[in-house]
Amino acid sequence: MESRPWLKNYPNGIPANIDVNLYENLIDFFDETFKKYKKQTAFICMDKGLSFETIDRLSYRFAAYLHSRGLEPGDKIALMMPNLLQYPIALFGALRAGLIVVNTNPLYTPREMKHQFVDSGAKAILIAENFAANLEKILPETEIKVVITTSIGELLGWFKGWIVNFVVRHLKKMVPKYHIANSVTFSEALKQGSKFKIKPFESCADDVIILQYTGGTTGISKGAMLTNRNLIANMLQVRAIMSPYLKESEETILCPLPLYHIYAFTVNCLTLMSIGARNVLITNARDLGSVIAAFKKYPINLMTGVNTLFNALLNHKDFSKLDFSHLKITSAGGMALQQSVALKWKEVTGCAIAEGYGMTETSPVASSNPLDGNIKLGTIGLPVPSTDMRIVDEDGQELGIDEIGEIQIKGPQVMKGYYKRQDETNKCLKDGWISTGDIGAMDSDGYFRIVDRKKDMILVSGFNVFPNEVEEVIASHPKVLEVAAIGIPDEKSTEAVKVFIVKKDKSLTEEEISEYCKENLTNYKRPKQIEFRNELPKTNIGKILRRALKE
Repeated sequence: MESRPWLKNYPNGIPANIDVNLYENLIDFFDETFKKYKKQTAFICMDKGLSFETIDRLSYRFAAYLHSRGLEPGDKIALMMPNLLQYPIALFGALRAGLIVVNTNPLYTPREMKHQFVDSGAKAILIAENFAANLEKILPETEIKVVITTSIGELLGWFKGWIVNFVVRHLKKMVPKYHIANSVTFSEALKQGSKFKIKPFESCADDVIILQYTGGTTGISKGAMLTNRNLIANMLQVRAIMSPYLKESEETILCPLPLYHIYAFTVNCLTLMSIGARNVLITNARDLGSVIAAFKKYPINLMTGVNTLFNALLNHKDFSKLDFSHLKITSAGGMALQQSVALKWKEVTGCAIAEGYGMTETSPVASSNPLDGNIKLGTIGLPVPSTDMRIVDEDGQELGIDEIGEIQIKGPQVMKGYYKRQDETNKCLKDGWISTGDIGAMDSDGYFRIVDRKKDMILVSGFNVFPNEVEEVIASHPKVLEVAAIGIPDEKSTEAVKVFIVKKDKSLTEEEISEYCKENLTNYKRPKQIEFRNELPKTNIGKILRRALKE
């Protein structure tokens, strides 16, 4: 088979490889970026902006504070908050102090928090006060000694911050009572940090700097060890495919996905920051009004998102009325992009969605559709520079064009391994190739497509049924808002297909869905059970949780 057939389809100006040695560590990258764009706005949240220069200064203070509290390079700090201005300051500060960042979903239950903090051995945490009551319940069972709390309005200025905090605490009652001895506020930490200096230390290319826990959708959540080299490489890979279409220092980026999630972390927080773009942070993307308000207020040039968010926006009455004349790039990842959503998005906004692919273990971006408009709907595009992808059979033998098997990835962005889980590392990582658990195929142009997750495949009378295909068909029905398909036990056929549907039109019936499936799916792929729901369970970024539906 031709080696790397995707290279012939790379748009002009995109290199086959990136220089992984451009920076020794992320701190060198931060220092260069902060100096280069110092007077420009880096992040905006709730209409308050912070310049690169301000983030540089405040992150230095935060780093110095962490050292003053006895934290050493290599210690772990958990960051647990939604999209706030505090996040980039804390992130850059923690890394400048040589700490390993443990990104934590603020919606975690006490049980999930305990697992992540005990497993990682975190010694410090910065947590939004909304979630501190949960921390209080499990704190004695962890190694955490330094607790820093922050409020939603803390960096929004005195007057606006006071109003936001009053509403959050007293009107919406979103901050349960808690008492954590010896905790300090983020503002106090920054104030104290101004009295100290960062102690010198060495940060090498292969040092682990982020413990990014996989969502726990299969068994126990594991910490992917991401190094300086992994994250620098992926930042440069994404920058290589995006920069020909973006102007340095001039772009405004919408960031509705949480920065603690690896997709927004690498693409928004690192890559787009590296070209001097300003990121407009959405604190709660489920509040679609705040996303729409950002489009009204700012000339949005690029947006990252997931299928469920794009779908929800397209079904909001005010979205189609917006001005999309500035929108150049819409990037989709995190879950399968449904063709009906992609087509409607292009129709409404005039901007095609470029679907990409990756996983926590690849920092995360492994492939993307080209941004020059040469998009193949239904594919995850071409591997990014310095990345190889292939399809293998059950025995690990490489398959040919259009043959279906498991996707494997090799490149400088592939993780070091799972923290304290050598057995799990050995299962998926061999000779630099990581087995993704995704079933897919590659066409003659080097475009890859995903058929489905290996573990989600449904076995009906010996036939493989891929939930993505069933969902894609049902999602195209005009009365369907969202759909998820799973396999359920069946005496006659081993498993049968069951679908969960959220209606767009209340008049939708089971009979209509059954008839629609008869027209579009062969018999064994058709759902035997149909259940209507008001909503579907989702992860923090909006990925539908089939596992929760099975349970």
